[in-house]
Amino acid sequence: MHLIELLKDWPCTIRGNWRDVTIDSVTEHPNRLKKNCLFIARKGAHHDGIESIEEALDKGAAAIVIDRSVSESTLSKWSHRGAAVVTVPDCKKFLSFSSAQLSGFPSEELTVIAVTGTNGKTTVTHFIGQLLSQFGIKTAVVGTTGCYIDGEKVDEEIPSLTTPTAEYLHPLLRRCIDRGVTHVAIEASSLGLEMERLAHCRVSVGVFLNIGTDHFEEHGGRENYIKAKKKLCSLSERIVVNCEDTECMGIVKDIELPIHLFGRNVAGGCMPSEKLIGSLPPGEHNRLNAMAAASVVKLLGFPEIEIFSAFRLLTLPEGRMQLVEHEGRRVFIDYAHTPDALSAALQAVTSLNPRKLICVFGCGGDRDKEKRPVMGEIAESYCDTIVLTSDNPRSEHPLAIVQHILTGTKNPASISVIMDRKSAIHQAISASKPDDIVLIAGKGHETSQIIGTHEVRMSDLAEAMIALNQLETFLE
Repeated sequence: MHLIELLKDWPCTIRGNWRDVTIDSVTEHPNRLKKNCLFIARKGAHHDGIESIEEALDKGAAAIVIDRSVSESTLSKWSHRGAAVVTVPDCKKFLSFSSAQLSGFPSEELTVIAVTGTNGKTTVTHFIGQLLSQFGIKTAVVGTTGCYIDGEKVDEEIPSLTTPTAEYLHPLLRRCIDRGVTHVAIEASSLGLEMERLAHCRVSVGVFLNIGTDHFEEHGGRENYIKAKKKLCSLSERIVVNCEDTECMGIVKDIELPIHLFGRNVAGGCMPSEKLIGSLPPGEHNRLNAMAAASVVKLLGFPEIEIFSAFRLLTLPEGRMQLVEHEGRRVFIDYAHTPDALSAALQAVTSLNPRKLICVFGCGGDRDKEKRPVMGEIAESYCDTIVLTSDNPRSEHPLAIVQHILTGTKNPASISVIMDRKSAIHQAISASKPDDIVLIAGKGHETSQIIGTHEVRMSDLAEAMIALNQLETFLE
């Protein structure tokens, strides 16, 4: 695409050569720069794109985009190297627009469902995909665990983010169309919404699940967190909202859009019988997740009786209440890393009537410190034994995080502290007996752990399976 064609509907000023410039791709990442690329020099939390402009020019970038003032001499230096220098009001929004434009605005050809909430986004998007597949609808699910089409994971170059950045998202949507996909269910994180990753993605249905306490610090407080979530309203044509969550209902109360409600016993105005619903994955939260998915699919025009009848076929995504067991010992792997999610997971396994309940968990470093004692208190209220360990400590000392969790507990006799996560998992499982349940919470599908600035291999599921196999060998 010619640069001038890309810019014709966008407020900007241009310096340097622009008349014959052709753009093949767009990026904000220095490591993805190549010839004829449009480089967006966005200022991020840890890196200022302006620092990479010389590298971009060295690699053949045809144009660079900035949204901040720089000196006249700097502008001249860049433009004299043969690249166009474009100044726009907001690099985040321009990245979204240009990515969508270069991909031919693929969301216009799709039915896009965007799901936001502190907890449950992954499960609900997968449930939506599974239900639509029952009606023969080719559906993609995009989010924390990757990209799936009709339930099969596809090999796509996308970062491990809940909501892919725009430069990945729009090309991905175009490739989904090329594969025959007509519907896409995508996780819309608060950070993704704040960073305008969906700004030029047409959303047919926006879904609000719940508002919890995660990510407050990253947004600079609760008010900013909710403000980021509310952005989904301005992107959506219709809204589906959890009528049992007062925060979600508050977000949509003044929205001039069609609003459809769901709850544990209602989906899109329908109150199905328990006989019709049949079996569901364990936990009241998964009943609520299923109702959210059913509300969306019903809103898209599919018959409610067939939707609810398909509930018996729903399966949880990887790392969500994922069960491995041996000789009566059940081990659940779950992504729960917030107070609400941990409470829901513990409630779900408690409903399975274990002889004894053991929970292994920790809390991430450099994130929402106020949730730590709350999660300690919640775990203690459900569990016979708690094993506290490290999660993703990042730059914090793992033991300091655990000590913070302990401030919410009252019975130290029921708590063990084993800082090495692998050892914690193995010891918890080796200490279990037949009819016990071990819940390993916090990392779910993840296969690495962030310690300091290093990422090390670590899979809760793999370690649980090894521990159970070792237990089997020991028993023999």
